[in-house]
Parts: sequence; C-alpha cells; structure tokens
Amino acid sequence: MEDSKHPTTGNGKVCYIEMPAVDVNASSHFYEEVFGWHIRQRGDGSIAFDDAVGQVSGTWVLGRKAATEPGLLVYIMVDSVAATVESVVAHGGQIVQPIGMDAPEITARFSDPAGNVIGLYQQPA
Repeated sequence: MEDSKHPTTGNGKVCYIEMPAVDVNASSHFYEEVFGWHIRQRGDGSIAFDDAVGQVSGTWVLGRKAATEPGLLVYIMVDSVAATVESVVAHGGQIVQPIGMDAPEITARFSDPAGNVIGLYQQPA
C-alpha cells in the first residue's frame, strides 16, 4: 500500500513554496484553520507546512513583499469555494475577487493575513 504522507516525486513537480508573512504565527494559524494544512517546526526552528494532502510543502518568510497583485497566481483546490470564502473571512482574510468572475470555472481570490493574493478553485461536479 502506498504511504500517502510521502509526496509524489518527479521532474517538473511543484515541491516547495515560500510565502511572505508579516507574522508567521498568524499566517500559519490562518492556513491551518482554513485549509487544514499540517503545521510543523523544521530542524532549524522555522515553522513550515504541508498542504492538506501532503504533496506540497513550504514555509513562511519574513522580510519579503507580499504578492498583493496577481502576477504568478497560486490556486488552492477546495471542496467548496463558497464555504471556503466564508472560512477565509471568519479567520481574518479578505475576498478580493468574488465567486463567478472566472465563470464557468468556480473560483475566487482572497488576501491572507500578510496580504498575499491566492486563488481558490473548485473542481466541477
């Protein structure tokens, strides 16, 4: 049986994300609560994350400008964009593009506690 805690490896796979943060604890709490990301402490003491399916990991970094304008835009896949929008707002994020702007795709965009703009994507039924 395959261990789902080990990411799939291969040439071209996205493997690590460094996200700008103003307050690492606030950012890690936001992503843990809204998306169920596993938060852990690396050997060097930095707070890191694994996404909800254990395929992509990363960390939050101080001293970098937040990605406040969509250029390179990362989307997080969710079961329900509508429910996730509610959770984003409940946990201190802001919706910067409501559902429906990319129709027929089911998407929205939010700003996290540091101001990074991230997309939400819902797989069609």
